[in-house]
Amino acid sequence: MTTTRQLIRVGHSPDPDDAFMFHALANDKIDTGEYTFEHELVDIETLNRRALEGELELTAVSLHGYAYLTDKYVLCPCGASMGDGYGPMVIARAPQSLDQVRTGTIAVPGTRTTAYLALRLCLDHDFRYVVVPFDEIIAAVEAGAWQGQPIDAGLIIHEGQLTYADRGLELIIDLGKWWLEETGYPLPLGANALRRDLGPEACHEVNRLLKQSIEYALAHRLEALDYAMQFGRDLNPDRADTFVGMYVNDWTLDFGERGREAVRLLLKRGHEAGVIPHDVEPEFVD
Repeated sequence: MTTTRQLIRVGHSPDPDDAFMFHALANDKIDTGEYTFEHELVDIETLNRRALEGELELTAVSLHGYAYLTDKYVLCPCGASMGDGYGPMVIARAPQSLDQVRTGTIAVPGTRTTAYLALRLCLDHDFRYVVVPFDEIIAAVEAGAWQGQPIDAGLIIHEGQLTYADRGLELIIDLGKWWLEETGYPLPLGANALRRDLGPEACHEVNRLLKQSIEYALAHRLEALDYAMQFGRDLNPDRADTFVGMYVNDWTLDFGERGREAVRLLLKRGHEAGVIPHDVEPEFVD
């Protein structure tokens, strides 16, 4: 008798750390039992927006984006991307003060990204911005424009944090470092979330499989890195290993209480600053 397997559509970013994390699920390295996983690689701002419609059963989300999804999604305890003293960066063609950043036009990867929220909190000020695809921000900063709009600085995420200096660009501020100095906590950037209508049992099991995938990657690092390298724009193997190590580590296996508190604090500060319109209490899969 053939058993129908439940389809879990997965959305994650086309970058090395997410690819590393999902390697085992994407390449049939673990037994997924009654579940079949179908992967879509999409930039994080698009995933944040798609999640508003509940399109995917399992999706990567920005922690800022999650604030608008609590009716549809619950956070996985595993799969976090935490900036522990490092994170999204503001870069420019020449050194700038934060006052100059406040008055310029900044290329950002999306307004529901945690990077955008962290910059709003850091500047304590609204600012002019242009939304630019994350993998085009460095080029936009170099050119000083994007699609005819002036660009004075750029807010970079993903592997751009390791490659911007190769292009002769200047670091203005590292928001992960700023957040750690400001709060004493790591900056919770991204997470994975499960659609609530799967039900508690399925959410528990899919979360278990996700954690197993992460554990497999960490135990088979070279194999998983080889797979992840195809998503590493301008990264050589050493840099890809460094980048993956930044965002797939003990935090990724489990937020832990300290990580969960960091999420609560980020969302609380976002609400107090008027960026997030309502108070949010994060909820995690049991």
